[in-house]
Amino acid sequence: MRCLRITTCVLLACLAWNVVHAQAYPNHPIRLIVGTAPGGTQDGNARTVAREMESVLGQPIVIDNRGGANGIIGYDIVAKAAPDGYTLLYTAVAFAINASVYKKLPFDVSKDFTPITSIAVGQGALLVVHSSVPAHSVKEFIALAKEKQLSYCSPGIGNGMHLITEAFDARAGIKMLHVPYKGAGPALNALLGAEVQAMFIPPLIVAQHIKVGRLRALGYSGAKRLDGMPDVPTISEAGLPGFQMDNGWHALFAPAKTPGEIVNKIYTAVHTALQAPKMREYFTAIGYEATGEPPARFQKTFQADIKRWGEIARLANIQPE
Repeated sequence: MRCLRITTCVLLACLAWNVVHAQAYPNHPIRLIVGTAPGGTQDGNARTVAREMESVLGQPIVIDNRGGANGIIGYDIVAKAAPDGYTLLYTAVAFAINASVYKKLPFDVSKDFTPITSIAVGQGALLVVHSSVPAHSVKEFIALAKEKQLSYCSPGIGNGMHLITEAFDARAGIKMLHVPYKGAGPALNALLGAEVQAMFIPPLIVAQHIKVGRLRALGYSGAKRLDGMPDVPTISEAGLPGFQMDNGWHALFAPAKTPGEIVNKIYTAVHTALQAPKMREYFTAIGYEATGEPPARFQKTFQADIKRWGEIARLANIQPE
């Protein structure tokens, strides 16, 4: 009986500590790990959402870019962080894809993280080429790729942009050389410098380069044309009937065992931030749809996407490294 009383007291003390700690959360700055280099859509979206969340949570959110290894370096930091809500992960769907394209990871994506909420879902990506590429349509580009070896870049092995391009290759009957970089920013710089010829990329960070003629947009992988680029056809209507791929979600995760009260506070901050008209307008303008799924629902989405993107990786014949 004495042992039982002691055990009960310890459990109650731990519960009380968790409740008090959650009520006080947050009382100092929050570190938000972004698994890419600065620049690019993921980094830009993380910073935009963080600024809105700060006004709800009442604490600064410090962006910590940890590019490299397709986000694995940053993911591992979060997996090993204290589950207190002060180290969070902002990531794209590559996080769910990694389990299918790497033989060994330093963490378990299903066990070492707590899904908090999705932020937004990308409706598609642009197929863009350097202005020196002698192709002005999807059909011309496919024909060129069948005549000579072309190369394309992506933000990393297993990234959503990598899989979309491999799926495009398979559907078009071509095989481009893949050159991975540490994030969308470095990959875009490589394309602008003509180190590679092509890239699938979210519209936001290439719109200005297309406008001034440094890059040329050939097609969009979404279900319909972009409102901001009505002259750019979908890839389905431009040469590959039926080809349609979104570029996945952006989302927030915490280390495993983060208290539910803290997870709910973070989710509430995101949900509130996404209700602001300027936030929804921002995402719509860059080809994304704001979502903000509750934690339980996003957990189901996350697990389903591990399977869905794994199947896409296998269909694209991407071998685990």
